[in-house]
Amino acid sequence: MKAVVVFRIDRRSGVATYLQIVRQVEQALRMGALEEGDRLPTAAQVAAETKVNPNTTLKAYRELERAGLAEVRQGAGTFITRSLVPPQAGADSPLRTSLAEWLNEARAQGLSGPEVDALFRSAFAAVYPGGADAG
Repeated sequence: MKAVVVFRIDRRSGVATYLQIVRQVEQALRMGALEEGDRLPTAAQVAAETKVNPNTTLKAYRELERAGLAEVRQGAGTFITRSLVPPQAGADSPLRTSLAEWLNEARAQGLSGPEVDALFRSAFAAVYPGGADAG
């Protein structure tokens, strides 16, 4: 079992705190930072690190459980039950390798992080005009 995710809460985002936790777990699952069998931090650990009420974390964990992404094991903690990494986007996939090469080329050409982000978002919007859920 490897290190767990570290939550970052943005109190000015307008997104409910428990949803921020859910989304960060989902993102960690998509990126392969969390895998099946990994243990999530306890509600008390999250509260200590983020100053979030432990009940907020428990609400997020219940939502993850409802979505089939985690399970609470009484006395043992909350554990990831499945991955969200698509096979074609794993750490050693050709798509990820191509993207890393593109990012390295953008950096080599002097683009800053915000400039790369803007370029990516523009290209993304052209390919997925309906947003992230569009296919």
